[in-house]
Amino acid sequence: MSTPVTHPEIISYSPRTGLEIARYRDSSAADVEQAVARARVGAMSWQSIGFSGRKQILRAWAALITSRIDEIAALISEETGKPVSDAYLEISLALSHLSWAAKKANRYLRTSHRAPGILFANMSAQVQHVPFGVVGVIGPWNYPIFTPMGSIAYALAAGNSVVFKPSEFTPGVGHWLGETFNEVAPNANVFFVVTGGPQTGVALTQAAIDKLAFTGSTATAKKVAATCANRMIPVVLECGGTDPAIIDKDADLSKAVESVLWGAMSNGGQTCIGIERVYVHQDIADAFVAEITKQASTLQAGVDYGPSTMPAQLKVIDSHIKDAATRGATFVVGSADSVQAPYVEPTIMIDIPEDSLAVAEETFGPTLTINRVATMTEAIQRANASKYGLGASVWAKKNGKAIAAQLQCGMVSINSVIAFAGVSTLPFGGAKDSGYGRIHGPEGLREFTYPRSVVRPIFDLPLSFTTFKRKPSTDRLLKRVITFLHR
Repeated sequence: MSTPVTHPEIISYSPRTGLEIARYRDSSAADVEQAVARARVGAMSWQSIGFSGRKQILRAWAALITSRIDEIAALISEETGKPVSDAYLEISLALSHLSWAAKKANRYLRTSHRAPGILFANMSAQVQHVPFGVVGVIGPWNYPIFTPMGSIAYALAAGNSVVFKPSEFTPGVGHWLGETFNEVAPNANVFFVVTGGPQTGVALTQAAIDKLAFTGSTATAKKVAATCANRMIPVVLECGGTDPAIIDKDADLSKAVESVLWGAMSNGGQTCIGIERVYVHQDIADAFVAEITKQASTLQAGVDYGPSTMPAQLKVIDSHIKDAATRGATFVVGSADSVQAPYVEPTIMIDIPEDSLAVAEETFGPTLTINRVATMTEAIQRANASKYGLGASVWAKKNGKAIAAQLQCGMVSINSVIAFAGVSTLPFGGAKDSGYGRIHGPEGLREFTYPRSVVRPIFDLPLSFTTFKRKPSTDRLLKRVITFLHR
């Protein structure tokens, strides 16, 4: 009797209870290489079915996810610890992007014609948007369906095949996505999921992929980019931030408080575009602090938001809070002991130095810092002083656009928070240490293609400039044409 072959496994644990949820394959480098090889073969036929064929399959996938939304919502809630209602919101945003990419890929990626100019008037000039081939996607644990879908859907719609490595904290969600896609397209061989720990992710960056989309910390992103650079593999990096909210003196105080509080505390603060620091005009600062203190005091960890999905993050959050305490911050909500594993109590600190960890670094917890400013110029300067540049929120009735135009970041919501993430037509991404490249929108579709210029003669000219047989009379004509065009 032969001995059954066993494979290394990773275990998905509930962040609420610490109990085992399920086990999944801990994919080896050989597993990753095999998935990439199969994806490369599948990419040929995937490209050949064209935009309409891909649209049909991707929309069928969206329909299947929708029909089983309760199932995936429960799994997201179980693996991340977030409330089921938050899981539904995340799924709805993911479906919006999946459907939009499927429907709009042809519009934004079809061949375009360009004017050839007078010197090449006999030429047809075109730009084709060519899929890279095999795209690797490394996803995060905080939004395990919404965030990776911004790469997966757009890469697939553009004609690429995808090998997806979900976070080791949410392997079940990634596995579920692979299973459902292959239900609607069982023979496509264009979407593969490789579950595993960090080494599986490393293997994907070293595999024979043609592009990589990574979401995670800036420190890890730099390592990923360096690995890919050795083989000239282009990357999309979506990293963290310490997103600011700027509150002008004419802002709608009630709406600003409610929205900023949600932007800071929802999903337990585990949102890369979540609000982490507030700069409020001194004329309304007291009123703002009083109202947000009142509203935050009603929030309950474990009810309004879940536990920290990644246990190690609790140490980071705790270090930031304690550093703020030693730097003289005043706690209006919570305390230096707000971390009560696996939860973090809502924490709001005021009058905190700009170089403190809670201001300068990404905390990724349900915490918020608030500082007063004398002018909006000061608020803008403080907001831009960060090494990050992901998103921002501006609250003002009169000067919202003017303030937003001066912020060094990839996305701004005026009189709202995080709205840019839900608008499928808008590109999503940051600047500085928050990464580069874009997902979502037309830019997100084009991110997963490269432009190819194609020219061909459509009629013969009596004179030719690209030949060694060029005559002096041709050179004289060229000189006259150039003089006429550029004098």
